[in-house]
Amino acid sequence: MLILDQVVKAFGGHRAVDGVSCTLEAGRITGLIGPNGAGKTTLFNLIAGAHKPTSGRISLDGEPIAGRPADRIFRAGLARTFQIPRPFAAMSVLENVMLAPRGQMGESFWRNWFTPGAVGRQEREVRERAMHWLDFVGLARLASEPARVLSGGQRKLLELARVMVAEPKLVLLDEPGAGVNPALLDTIVDRIAVLHKQGTSFLIIEHNMDMVASLCNPVLVMAQGKLLVQGAPGEVLANPLVREAYLGTAEA
Repeated sequence: MLILDQVVKAFGGHRAVDGVSCTLEAGRITGLIGPNGAGKTTLFNLIAGAHKPTSGRISLDGEPIAGRPADRIFRAGLARTFQIPRPFAAMSVLENVMLAPRGQMGESFWRNWFTPGAVGRQEREVRERAMHWLDFVGLARLASEPARVLSGGQRKLLELARVMVAEPKLVLLDEPGAGVNPALLDTIVDRIAVLHKQGTSFLIIEHNMDMVASLCNPVLVMAQGKLLVQGAPGEVLANPLVREAYLGTAEA
């Protein structure tokens, strides 16, 4: 589904991503781990279009996406969440989700004037889909509340609903478990697992190793901008190179 070929991102003389090559298969939950500063978020930004690679190629379902604007990559079927969610605080929870679907006719000034019936029908369909996903993540009861009332964990669930309503091929999750209380973390893990069973593909940055081990296969490990190792979670987490990257020593 996603192919990275010798992807490099340099900031001045520093290579934040240094020749990363890998292939992500469809229908998998792929984990991306590594110590702070390893280049994980920069790699996410390259895939999602927030940064242009210095060199290398990235393709989604055979379509080159490296260097394309983020909105075009989103339209191609790749959606992402952020480590720190920033919903539109004054808008309702439901309105935040309704923003996400691609190609809404109501975004066109002229269609609102000349085809109001079609615009209205589509908006009702989008509202129904948005409510479905809010119910899926357990936020339906808060649909009419302003997004500012949500806790950190609830905002992560809101982001998940918002990306899923856009029907993406691949979802990039940036630390979905960070700063989330244990009860909501269990909900997030469960919802990701259900979506995976339904055929959604994920690439997840996460520092919670229990979460990685329970959800992800394969797991990719980055260190100092490079892809260090990849494989099944048990093999990767037991690898001496991974211990050295995290602890500065290969000793257990």
